[in-house]
Amino acid sequence: MDVLYSVLKRTYDLHKEEYEAAALRTLNSGWYILGKEMEKFEQQFAGYLGVKHCVALNSGTDALILAFRALNIGEGDEVICPANAYIASVIGVTENKGVPVFVDADEYMEMDADAIEAKITEKTKAILPVHLYGQPCNMEKIKKVADKHNLFLIEDCAQSHGSAFNGRLTGTFGDMGCFSFYPTKPLGALGDAGAVVTNNDELAQKVRLLRNYGSKVKYHNEINGVNSRMDEVQAAILQVGLKYLEAGNEERQRIAKRYLTEINNPFVSFQNVYQEAKHVYHLFPVLVEERERFQSYLKENGVGTQVHYPIPPYVADCYKEWGYAWEDFSNACRFAQQEVSLPIYAGMLEEEIDYVIDIVNHFS
Repeated sequence: MDVLYSVLKRTYDLHKEEYEAAALRTLNSGWYILGKEMEKFEQQFAGYLGVKHCVALNSGTDALILAFRALNIGEGDEVICPANAYIASVIGVTENKGVPVFVDADEYMEMDADAIEAKITEKTKAILPVHLYGQPCNMEKIKKVADKHNLFLIEDCAQSHGSAFNGRLTGTFGDMGCFSFYPTKPLGALGDAGAVVTNNDELAQKVRLLRNYGSKVKYHNEINGVNSRMDEVQAAILQVGLKYLEAGNEERQRIAKRYLTEINNPFVSFQNVYQEAKHVYHLFPVLVEERERFQSYLKENGVGTQVHYPIPPYVADCYKEWGYAWEDFSNACRFAQQEVSLPIYAGMLEEEIDYVIDIVNHFS
């Protein structure tokens, strides 16, 4: 049997008629940028999170870049980041000429909340927790540190749509939450899309200006802006996806529960989960010391996997001038060298789940 790592068409087929109707409705409207579909999605997503504002953009990376720009974080300003994040999180800082200051991951594979305070200097302006794999960071601890030191708090929620810490949804703890709607995400578009959410009227207005050349009125450019607008077709698609976000999260949680209870292999360990967390399992990471042999074995037996993320941003070639060594962050280093993501997605067949569990259990 072959089990692909991800089959986006399966998720699409679950609600095919609604997706197609949404796309055709938009195509027939004759209005494709900054229109009613985008406004409706912004209202719906803000309502889902319980925040005042959602500003729809063309990618999650742009959401991070424009969030830091709206906060006037610039050259020499320090932002505390997790050492084991995807590079897009760090790009949000460096594109504004800020300086990422890294903290290691904790045993939950998330930003170590207890390591943040030691990294704060007079140049520190913000903290960027990244909710990896669908699990929230320890946001209560992180928010206390941010409040104590009067720092901005920007959440990277690219993988955590619908996840929560002590019942509070990710994206609602900080000054701004940044979401990606890349097709593989828990709430995915059929192309690139993203958003910034906030309860701050001034920040919302600034991001709206930034996304449209710094302009509210055509040719009247109030600030230096960019072109980062969610198109109407993606906004219409996301309205459909939002209706089924919770159902998709529940399906991945069900698959994850099966993996957690039925995979019994001493060579394979799981991500620890905070007691207070609602984990939505955007990904299902496992740790294996002999990763290459494990992946090769799974591939030979028809099971697709991916690695998230084999090269941490602090040792990326594009940032080599920073001079970090792999061992500077021991947990981030270990996770980068041992992590393997197993297949998990809405629409996965029961026999495929059975097969993955069986194959993993026979690895030795």
